[in-house]
Amino acid sequence: MLPKILVVDDDRHTRILLDRLLAKTATVSLATDGAEARQLFAADDFNLVLMDQRLPDVNGIALLREFRASRPQLVSMLMTGFADVRDAVAAVREGLFDYQTKPFEDLEALEAVIGKALELDRAYREIDGLRARLLTVADQPVVIGQSAAMARALGQIRQVAGLDTTVLLEGESGTGKDLAAKLIHALSPRADKPFLEVNCGGLPESLLESLLFGYEKGAFTGAGQANAGYFEKAHEGNLFLDEIADMSPKLQSSLLRVLQDHSFTRIGSTQQRKADFRLICATNRPLLAEVKAGRFREDLYYRIAVVSVRMPPLRERAGDIVPLAAHFLDHYSAKFAKVCGPFTPAAVQGLENCRWEGNVRQLQHCIERAVALHVGGAIDSLHLFPACEQAVRTQLADTVSAALLRYQDARADFEREYLRRLLVAAGGNVSEAARLSGIPRQNFYVRMKRWGFVAD
Repeated sequence: MLPKILVVDDDRHTRILLDRLLAKTATVSLATDGAEARQLFAADDFNLVLMDQRLPDVNGIALLREFRASRPQLVSMLMTGFADVRDAVAAVREGLFDYQTKPFEDLEALEAVIGKALELDRAYREIDGLRARLLTVADQPVVIGQSAAMARALGQIRQVAGLDTTVLLEGESGTGKDLAAKLIHALSPRADKPFLEVNCGGLPESLLESLLFGYEKGAFTGAGQANAGYFEKAHEGNLFLDEIADMSPKLQSSLLRVLQDHSFTRIGSTQQRKADFRLICATNRPLLAEVKAGRFREDLYYRIAVVSVRMPPLRERAGDIVPLAAHFLDHYSAKFAKVCGPFTPAAVQGLENCRWEGNVRQLQHCIERAVALHVGGAIDSLHLFPACEQAVRTQLADTVSAALLRYQDARADFEREYLRRLLVAAGGNVSEAARLSGIPRQNFYVRMKRWGFVAD
């Protein structure tokens, strides 16, 4: 189904231009004033609203504010006059996705921005769909991902969740192996039983052994009373051993014996105990390579890797980046009691261009930091530094070089756009914009006059 776009502009030529530009990829509705726009908006669920700032009967930003009161996650863009910084600042403060100056000079660039806006709308709708499903599936982890790589992993997880067999989750740090383990538990017949997890890489051998096997009173100094281990506590449930590649050779041997018949003895005891648990393991290192290097037991590897699921890195899930970022933005805005968002086109571009070596965890921390330090409103690429700073700069450099402009023209375009974004980021405060740029305020003001941001 094609996305639905509402265009509100009293200028006939602008309406015709946008209708022709978008007709092949969207269903376009046209309105000439606020009254007509209200009727169309009430009658349909639009994916994007393109609003002129100055309408015959209403202020464009005021009308968008009215629309967003009934649909807070509405993705909208403002169309305004050239170099009107006040309109741009007002748009950003209202949390609009972007603003475009008229007349449109680059229709391909306009199409690209509209495409990013629709992508953000899809992300918001996906998150809303997840919320609706979670209302009917209690305690099921939120897993966001529509990319082919993630769909394969989720398909394997759903297929194996109902089988009573060991599962090995492999993947780089930050790819969500712990979330996958919880999802396996939630979808398994053992979902109403215990789910226990242990990070094998974060504990000394002796502590990990006592945690897993349990101990009797007096088994070692400090053992003042008997304590059941995780093998016992996970009875009829699922036991998740994270970073199993870090387990010592001694404990690898002990675990293998336990898995053979699910029997064990507590430390300091001779009594055999049994427990019925399902084992899920995870590692951020290729475990077969660890076997070949002699650091992991081959027989234990084949015992725990009955089913192996690879969690893809974020760089293989390009289509999931914006939905994940939107989910984290929603989560941390609620957590910190702030109204942040949406992402600007520059922010979306920066998010997509980043390598995300730390995968989903790095993306999560990037959004958390941006929301924590932001006063509210739209999230621009400036707010996502330092994680996306280099990506945004690289993109800008590539864009300028690709334009094949004369040096003077390229420099002028760069400075004009640079000043515009600084002023928006600073909320129209010239002193703050000058501080962010590192340019003395007097010189900064001269540059603003040069490009028409202030009157002579």
